[in-house]
Amino acid sequence: MSDLAIQLTGVNKHFNYFDLKDINLELPKGQIMGFVGANGAGKSTTIRLIMGLMQADSGQVSVMGMNMPEMQTQVKQRVGFSSEEMKLYGSKNLGWHIEFIKSIYPHWDDKYAKELLGRFDLNLEQNIKQFSKGQHIKAQLLLVLARKPDLLVLDEPTTGLDPVARQEVNQELALILNDESRTVLFSSHNTADVEKISDQITFIDRGAIINTDNKESFLDNWKRIQLELPSTHPLTPLGSTINVEQDGRIASVICNQFDEAVIEAYKQQNIKVHAADNMTLEEIFLANVNYRRAGEKV
Repeated sequence: MSDLAIQLTGVNKHFNYFDLKDINLELPKGQIMGFVGANGAGKSTTIRLIMGLMQADSGQVSVMGMNMPEMQTQVKQRVGFSSEEMKLYGSKNLGWHIEFIKSIYPHWDDKYAKELLGRFDLNLEQNIKQFSKGQHIKAQLLLVLARKPDLLVLDEPTTGLDPVARQEVNQELALILNDESRTVLFSSHNTADVEKISDQITFIDRGAIINTDNKESFLDNWKRIQLELPSTHPLTPLGSTINVEQDGRIASVICNQFDEAVIEAYKQQNIKVHAADNMTLEEIFLANVNYRRAGEKV
């Protein structure tokens, strides 16, 4: 039996104005993956392929060891999916939705549903059309999570929320994911949300996956080194440098595999090293995108 919850191999999908190109993606069971990309990068298209909502032109999509979309009926019994595009019935209350979902999924957990109802501060008798956007998203999550899915797929769950509602949803989501071992694919263009929750990070840009690694490796290996040169001659970068910005004698260098030996090597060239700073996930993502796009222009 495969240890992978999701596996995409050589997946391609063509549209008139967009191509998903040679997607290779692996999410091990028990891991939380943040799937990061700008709007229009291909996150939702990839997720639709994973969920069997569309078929790849080529390549293979496997979820919980089953091929998609051929086995989507069996897969969807084990996968919880929430997307900003999904809508609940506005004229029905939350209690009606719970009873409906409960009648379909045999692993529905009443005790857990009541616990989530309290955490999310939701009213069973309130009609969905009276919910705020934040309440609507929480209701979606409750209906998905109380089914006890083996795999949770969240496509931009906090998009469009005001800062307070987004923080509230993220706090609750972090608590939920810490409750037990879960496998989660969490798609977002907001790197701050992803950084708080994920174990693994995958970056996608213009239909192609440009980097994937565990979060700690990204945060440990990527550094911005601040340098002061002895002259205004262009800096000769050392080590795993992927970007140099220089203004006169001041230079800023980004490297993706930081090594302390590089600091000593710069010093031996009479270059002052002012700092080797950690980078945020957003900065790392942007550096990846810029490096790839610069390579495409060569």
